[in-house]
Amino acid sequence: MRLLLTLLICAMFASLAGARSVYVTVVGHPGEDDYRVRFDGWAQQISRGLSMTPGSPLVKTIGAKAGATRQELEAAIEEAARTTEAGDTFTLILIGHGSFDGRDYKFNLKGPDISSAQLAVLLDRVKAERQLIVNTTSCSGGSVAALVKPKRIVMTATRSGTQKNATIFGRYFADAFTDVDADSDKNDTVSALEAFQYAQRRTTEYFDQEKRISTEGSVLNDIGSGTAVRDPGKDNGQGLLAGAFPMLRYGSSSVSQNTAKSGLLQRKEELEQQIDRLKYEKQSMSPADYRQRMNALLLMLAKTQAEIDK
Repeated sequence: MRLLLTLLICAMFASLAGARSVYVTVVGHPGEDDYRVRFDGWAQQISRGLSMTPGSPLVKTIGAKAGATRQELEAAIEEAARTTEAGDTFTLILIGHGSFDGRDYKFNLKGPDISSAQLAVLLDRVKAERQLIVNTTSCSGGSVAALVKPKRIVMTATRSGTQKNATIFGRYFADAFTDVDADSDKNDTVSALEAFQYAQRRTTEYFDQEKRISTEGSVLNDIGSGTAVRDPGKDNGQGLLAGAFPMLRYGSSSVSQNTAKSGLLQRKEELEQQIDRLKYEKQSMSPADYRQRMNALLLMLAKTQAEIDK
């Protein structure tokens, strides 16, 4: 059985060799300055990693600085629907905040939001059969039911729509594009499954390190039906498609550049954690002190991100 799965994965990778890869990253409405800086940084990190991927993938990022509008999101997906072919791959990454009213999930945008059902209608028009949807927002687990479809991988930062706190998963998913450790099998390719497991592991480590109860639980579905699971594997039949979906390929230059910038990435992580702690302690300090300390951290974070992006 293991040999059969290995051969199947190899065959799927081979079938993707001549395919065109299209990536769309959407930054939603940030709400606050600290989220604006961090969400933009994550999007830039993803774009930078993809820019060093051999094969010249089509990479599009919308919503930087102010947050995307629904019109901009729809236009980006409609462009993918016009330009992709069945053999191509399409990846949509949502960064920002989400909401859930007990029935419907919505991705928060600048202006009118978009529901998961409305998003699914748009995605169904994209001709690329192999699709990856990464929803890193709060409440994102509430979007799974509407988005699942055969040959589509759906991963979310939360296991349900009721987990409403801002998520950490998106930070570490972005790190998978610049940290060579995300390539767990060392084949110079980061699959969707490897990126998911890397971000999941780092998120768990974060809550353990901060000695906090976890407020999120990332899940994945790639069988096109049913619920998403936290631990894809042979017991639940999940993860095969995600394991064969090459999200990022390393060239020799990108590996060396990412390794050289490991110190900056560590500094960025430390600053992100300091910002999280400051927000956690906000109620115990004066508004003026909070603003002063937050602005100082955001400035350092922006400068560090600029160094990473050089």
